[in-house]
Amino acid sequence: MSHPAVSLAAVVGVPHESHGGEIKAFVILSAGASLTEDELVAWGKEQMAGYKYPRIVTFVESLPMTATGKILKRELR
Repeated sequence: MSHPAVSLAAVVGVPHESHGGEIKAFVILSAGASLTEDELVAWGKEQMAGYKYPRIVTFVESLPMTATGKILKRELR
């Protein structure tokens, strides 16, 4: 969320063959921003501890939310 091109993000764990689980981020970009998945992963690697940055990034137009605005992470995969 602290990257200037990111408007909103949700992070979930997904299964991984050898590691058991991996970090995946669903990201909504800010209006007019351009950013690639690889650029965001590289930025995260510089800014966060090795076990915290997402290895998989998916850009989305919107995130599933409840009526009160909470992100429904169980619907993300």
